[in-house]
Amino acid sequence: MIEPAITVKGPRRIGPAGTVARAAVGTVLVGSVVWGHVRSGVDPWPWILGLGVFPAVITTWQWRRARRTPARLVALTGPGGHATTFVVFMALYLTSWYAPAVSALSDAALLFGGTTMLVAALRGHAGCEVLAISNWVLGRDDQVGCLLFDPIDRTERRRRRET
Repeated sequence: MIEPAITVKGPRRIGPAGTVARAAVGTVLVGSVVWGHVRSGVDPWPWILGLGVFPAVITTWQWRRARRTPARLVALTGPGGHATTFVVFMALYLTSWYAPAVSALSDAALLFGGTTMLVAALRGHAGCEVLAISNWVLGRDDQVGCLLFDPIDRTERRRRRET
């Protein structure tokens, strides 16, 4: 078995503002799906996809990648990378507009994104929340860029260095 390049057992990698931002956005995303399903009826597919399939696919991909290349993954962190992660999320979220047959992906994306943000807030995980669950399961600290939280994390890191 190949050991991960970095095992996460140390201090939190995000500060209070990053934690609150992730918790707030995650709560809004998950809450919007819960509220919609309370009002309109529960569709099980978004829950199965968002809380089961998406995390399993990403964890499997990350595990396989780490077996081939055990070094820590830091990718899509520049402006182009941030745009890429945003476009992928929006493509899933907007399926009800352009592909109604797979519109369950919209709520699934909200559930997955919101849940991973809550996990990242609880664990103090920096970077894009997409890898928060798989990092937790695999004991890694891989990261991809995040348009929403990167500016907050950078500001907090800079302030910590100044004090």
